[in-house]
Amino acid sequence: MQIALFDFDHTITTCDTYARFLRRVATPDQLARARWAVGPWLLGYRAGMISAAGIRARVTRFAFTGRDASEIAAHGDAYARDVLPGLLRPEVMRRIEWHRAREHTLVLVSGSLDLYLAPWSRAHGMELICNRLEQADGRLTGRYAGGDRGPHKAREIAARFDIARFERIHAYGDSREDRSMLALAHERWYRGKRIA
Repeated sequence: MQIALFDFDHTITTCDTYARFLRRVATPDQLARARWAVGPWLLGYRAGMISAAGIRARVTRFAFTGRDASEIAAHGDAYARDVLPGLLRPEVMRRIEWHRAREHTLVLVSGSLDLYLAPWSRAHGMELICNRLEQADGRLTGRYAGGDRGPHKAREIAARFDIARFERIHAYGDSREDRSMLALAHERWYRGKRIA
């Protein structure tokens, strides 16, 4: 038995799908306030002073606190159906098909949201480990249910799968958050190149 673990943003896709989704669901008022509310955090992230997890938590609170959960879920379905197909890397999709043809277990492991990753992963026959938004009385709280999985990918994989059962583990990633996941693998791909 073999397993293939795939990061999503910048690995399967050509860009950061989370930022694009946020811009798509933001209200006009949020878009107007974003420069001042989120701008300094983005500069800190680009300068390496704020982690990916830190910026994700900040923009998630800003964009989703108090929003109607069913409305945002509908946006996620539409995004998965209408936008994501145009952002996929053909060479990585061929690699996913290569694993599927050999009946390997396919797992999408991402710090992005289940709102659009769940319908996408179902359509592609992949299991999913990702962030989910917390809800209360049909409204989003702006927090992650169970915390941010992005920085803890290896821990989340080990909690879900008995890694020792697999004779070979393949992992595909592109960022610092993917390093622990890549460390689990026998065959590692980083930014499109095989490194082990």
